[in-house]
Amino acid sequence: MTLLPTSFAADQIALFGGPAGFSTTLPPAQASGASSSFGSQFAEAFSVAGPILAILGAANSAIGSYYAAQSQQNQLKMQAQNQAFAAEMARINQGMAQFAAGGIMREGQQRIGRYTMQAGQARASAKAALAARGGVLSEGAPAEVLGSMDLVTEIDKLTMSAANVRAAEAAKLQAFNIGVGATMADISAQNLQATASTIYPGLSLGTSLLGSAADIGGTWARNRRIEELLQGVSTQRT
Repeated sequence: MTLLPTSFAADQIALFGGPAGFSTTLPPAQASGASSSFGSQFAEAFSVAGPILAILGAANSAIGSYYAAQSQQNQLKMQAQNQAFAAEMARINQGMAQFAAGGIMREGQQRIGRYTMQAGQARASAKAALAARGGVLSEGAPAEVLGSMDLVTEIDKLTMSAANVRAAEAAKLQAFNIGVGATMADISAQNLQATASTIYPGLSLGTSLLGSAADIGGTWARNRRIEELLQGVSTQRT
């Protein structure tokens, strides 16, 4: 048996990719089968990983729906608390306005009382002065003077009383408006609280999961049907 030189064998391997006269490359049929096997394995792996990724995405979406609903509920509760606080502050302001209205009336009555006292003292002084001059107080000029003083006093008292009433009524109206605002704030707080109570984060989570499960189930059934059709076509060809 004659052995080939080492250099010659090396040249043959370098030229043909294997021992002299032989090739190490696969035939086209075998290469096609290997490529088809790799493609089928990739498709099978993707068919397994696809539903898993879909389930993970559904879980992530459900968790997002849960926290979104919870955030909306917390915001509504916070707004309800703000409205309730505004209503309480409005009631405090209403009480202060009502107290101010009462104070205006009391102060006005005291002012009228002081004025009446001063007017009475002025009338008494004028009457004494007229009597000292020897005038008859029941008739003539002295009577007209005293009558004029009494008339002016009554007009001033009426004017002061009307001003007091207007100021007190303005304060009462302000108190009423503040009370209306407090009532509206209470209603808003109750509405917001009622709206918040209708939000269920757990229900949002379940609804999202059910919707995603329906989509995943539909996709799986469709893919399964496609695989069955492809297998039927492959069987017919063979």
